[in-house]
Amino acid sequence: MGGESKQTNTQQSQTQPWEAAQPALKGILDQLNTLIPNSGLSQTSQSAINQLQQNAQAGNPYAAQIGNLATNLLNGGDATGQSGDVNQAYQDYVARLASTANGDNLDPTKIPGMGSWLDTIRDDVTNSVNGQFAAAGRDFSGANVQALARGVAQGVAPVITGQYNQNVANQKAAADAIYNAGNTNAGLQAGFQQQALANQQQGVQTANDALAAQNYTPQQLLQLEQLKQQLPAQTLALLAQIGVPIAGLGQQSNGTSETTSQMSGAEQFGKIATGINNLVNPLKFLFG
Repeated sequence: MGGESKQTNTQQSQTQPWEAAQPALKGILDQLNTLIPNSGLSQTSQSAINQLQQNAQAGNPYAAQIGNLATNLLNGGDATGQSGDVNQAYQDYVARLASTANGDNLDPTKIPGMGSWLDTIRDDVTNSVNGQFAAAGRDFSGANVQALARGVAQGVAPVITGQYNQNVANQKAAADAIYNAGNTNAGLQAGFQQQALANQQQGVQTANDALAAQNYTPQQLLQLEQLKQQLPAQTLALLAQIGVPIAGLGQQSNGTSETTSQMSGAEQFGKIATGINNLVNPLKFLFG
């Protein structure tokens, strides 16, 4: 007949895989402990922030100028300021060429100096023709008059015709010049208007810049307040990234184990006999 025996053991273990590094880790932790009280703003950082606050509280020194520029641009930036002068110059130009363009100067005889020029031609022709007929003894004859008339016509006609053609060319040139001047004037006026529109559009952007300049102080102060909070928080976060993993190094565990063994009858009898023998031997020694 067999029997069972049970044995229970309680064990406790502790692992220290970085035991060799413990002195260095302790040094790091000691330094972290000294850094934590100093994780706030340093004197240098505080001085810099104080200077930024003074600059912010003083405001944007260009805010007023930006505002004036925005107002000017929104009003067109005086882009059409020369429009009146340009238009007046065009009107004066038209007034000078209008009579020529209208054909008022087509009559060659109305050209200044034309009368004297024609008189000279007539005199030259008359003297030449009459001289020829007088030399032949036929002056004041019908042939003389006919030759004189023909000579004067031949001398005067090309001059009058040439001047008329020139007057017609001048008329067309004047009309073309007025037309081109009108186009130039229209282009300039349109350019003025386009520039005025561009200035107004730029004025909208500049107005936004002016508003940004007005908001400069409160925005800067808000950013500086955030900076005051962020700098210490960043320092503490850095210290935590170093310290927390170190604190978790190594571990300790507790456990209980139980052992059960099965013995045969012979094993049990041997153990009983050994026990009785151990008990009898001392009795024999005592009682002989």
